[in-house]
Amino acid sequence: MITITDAVIKKIIQKVIQNQDHRVEVVALINAEFLQFAIDFFKRIVNAKLNNQDVTSDWYKAEFVSASNLTKNEVAIHSGINMKTILNMYGTTRYEVVIEKSYQHYDELYQAINTLVETGSDVDLTLTIKFKGVSVDLNLSESLIVINVLAVKRLELRGGAWSTTGKRAEKMLMLTLCKLFSVSEDNYELTGLTKSQREVDFFLINRNKEKFQCEVKLMGKGNPESADATIARNTQVFVADTLSDLNKQQLTGLGIKWIGLRDPEGYKKFGTILEELKIPYVIPTGDLNERIPQIFDEIFS
Repeated sequence: MITITDAVIKKIIQKVIQNQDHRVEVVALINAEFLQFAIDFFKRIVNAKLNNQDVTSDWYKAEFVSASNLTKNEVAIHSGINMKTILNMYGTTRYEVVIEKSYQHYDELYQAINTLVETGSDVDLTLTIKFKGVSVDLNLSESLIVINVLAVKRLELRGGAWSTTGKRAEKMLMLTLCKLFSVSEDNYELTGLTKSQREVDFFLINRNKEKFQCEVKLMGKGNPESADATIARNTQVFVADTLSDLNKQQLTGLGIKWIGLRDPEGYKKFGTILEELKIPYVIPTGDLNERIPQIFDEIFS
């Protein structure tokens, strides 16, 4: 699981408010984590291959799938499947289920690759890994298994990074906007319950103590379903990184107030919404490059 530091969250929020692409920060994290995993994985392969020179059966399975010192997540990834897929397919990630389904998936993958090789694949691939002057060669079957594992790990890191970023950044983004517009702490609530007792990360509260449910999605143009899901949850204020024209029309038609932060000076629309909701605020002045870090010093302390 990728760790999203406060420093990264701050960069993301500042870029979102200032109409810049925040995704480069997340992609950089994914790349760094993936490259480190790949290097560590290759080192382990070298050692495992050398330690199993006399093993004529599946040395990879013995070292990377069946070994007793592996976590369930490692077993799944090394088998070419991730925990989210197991959860979606079998409804649980209990240790016993993960191990059973990972073993099953690996055996099926191993058989499929061997069948491909035995039936006369035109590809002749040898993957050579060198570490501290020692090198090992992986044949076509072994190379395809390793390549598949790297692809699965990259997918897992990608999904985890975006999910974690959203969970960590969205609430802090709303808090930053409130501080930027000098909204009193009496006029917002970081976590609360709807009438149906569903927990929501952020509420705005007006002079009459009316509460307005807020939803934040740091989504791109290729992710319109996030707005659709928000509409279905009866959100009253929707804040997004990017909104398509269709999203804006849908939200407006349903009476949902929205902010597209990638619109030119999109953050300023927060003031308009506060005005409409009868929530006291002050129009921000000065340089955002100076003001936002000052807010961070307060809210991240």
